[in-house]
Amino acid sequence: MKARLLIVDTDAAYAEWLRHQLGVVFPDGMINSIDAEQFVRTGATLTRADCDLLLRAASFGEGPEDPEATGLEWLRQLRDRPAYPGVIVIAEGGNELTAVRALQLGAEDYLPKRLITPERLRAAVLLALRRVELRGAEAALSESTSTTSGERSLRDPIPGYTIRKSIGESEKAMVYLATSAALGIDVALKVSKSEQDEANERQFLAREHAAISAIRHSSIVTIYDYGSHQAREYLAMEYFPRGDLKARLQRGILEADVLRYLEQIARALDVVHQAGIFHRDLKPPNVMLRENDDVVLIDFGLARNMHGNIQSTRKGVLRGSPYYMSPEQALAEELDARTDLYSLGVIFFEMLTGRKPYTGTSAVEVLQQHVNAPLPRLPRQYEHLQALLDGLLAKSPADRLASAAQVVEAVSGLRALRPYAASTVVA
Repeated sequence: MKARLLIVDTDAAYAEWLRHQLGVVFPDGMINSIDAEQFVRTGATLTRADCDLLLRAASFGEGPEDPEATGLEWLRQLRDRPAYPGVIVIAEGGNELTAVRALQLGAEDYLPKRLITPERLRAAVLLALRRVELRGAEAALSESTSTTSGERSLRDPIPGYTIRKSIGESEKAMVYLATSAALGIDVALKVSKSEQDEANERQFLAREHAAISAIRHSSIVTIYDYGSHQAREYLAMEYFPRGDLKARLQRGILEADVLRYLEQIARALDVVHQAGIFHRDLKPPNVMLRENDDVVLIDFGLARNMHGNIQSTRKGVLRGSPYYMSPEQALAEELDARTDLYSLGVIFFEMLTGRKPYTGTSAVEVLQQHVNAPLPRLPRQYEHLQALLDGLLAKSPADRLASAAQVVEAVSGLRALRPYAASTVVA
C-alpha cells in the first residue's frame, strides 16, 4: 500500500521511531515527519492532497476539563475543515474520557503513547487508512465535475520549468518530470515541501547540491540547476527514463548482470569515497539506470563529508531505510565509508535472491537483526559468491572489505574466473 503519512511530535527520536516502524509496514509509502514548531506554521493548511493520514502527538492532561488537554481543543478546530487528512492521536496523558471525546471529535483512533507497540500501531494505521479510503471514494462518487483528474494541470512551482507529471516523493520533497526552458531538455525537478529558513536541517537540498557538486562523474547524477523560489528550494537534475534498480529487481536479474551491477555500483562508490563523501542511504531506489544499462547514484540528501562539513543528521536520530542500514548505523555509532559497503552487500543479496536478508514486523526487529543475526546464506547455486557477500555484510566494519576499490577488484576477479555470456539489456 502506498500510504502518505505525516508524523508530528516534539520528541524527534520518538518521531523517527514511528517513521521507521511505519516504513516496515509501508516500504513504498511516503512517510514524513515534521517538528511541532513547523506544524504550528503549516498544519492549518493541510488537506488530503498533502497526506492521507496525520499522526500527531498531543497533550490530553488528566481529563477533558484539564487546561493541559490541548489535543481536544485542536481536534475541535478541525471540525470546520472537511478536507483535512484523517488523524490518529498519539496521546500524552489522558484517560478513557479523553479517548471517547477525541473519537467523537473525529479522530480515526486514539493511541496512548505509553502503550503503543509496533503491532498496535500497524493495526491502527491500516484501519484508519481503510476508513479514509472509503470516505474518499464516497466523496468522489458524489462530486459533479466534468474535469477528470488526468485533465487537471499541475501548477508549475518553479519559473523556467514546465511540469509534465509527478514522478516521485521523498520525506521532504516532491520530484517532477519537467522541461527546462533554458536547456530544452527533460529534467527531474526536486522541490522541497517545506519553506526554507535559517535552520540547517531545512536547507537539505543545499547540502545535497554541495555533495553532488563535489563529484563530477558519469556514475553520479548530474545537477543542472539549484536555487530557491518563494522560500522553497529546488534542484534540477538528470532524468532517467529507464527507472531504478528497484524496478529492475522485480523482473529478476541473471547472475552475470548482478555482478556487472555490483561492480558498477562499487566503482561509483569509489568515486564518491575518493571525493571524501559517503552516501549513507544506498538502496535500489537510489540506483538509477541509463539507457545503456549503466548505473548512476542519486539522492545524496543524507550524504556526509568524511571531514564533517556536510552534515544532515542530528545525533541520536536515525535516517535511511532500516532494510539497508549497517549495524553501526543502527546503533547510531560513528560511521565511515564502510557503511556504504554494507548497504551494497544488502543490495547484492537482494539482486541474487529477490528478497532482503533481514526482515521483521517492526523497524526495531530489522535493525536488531542487522546487529545480531547470523550472516545470511546464499542458495546453493550461488555458493561461490558467499565469501564476497560475507566480506560486505560483516557485522564489524573492521571485518569488511576495506574499500569500494577492493570490492571492484574482488568482483572483477570473480568475473574473470567465471566467464559469462553477454547479458541482454532488458528494456
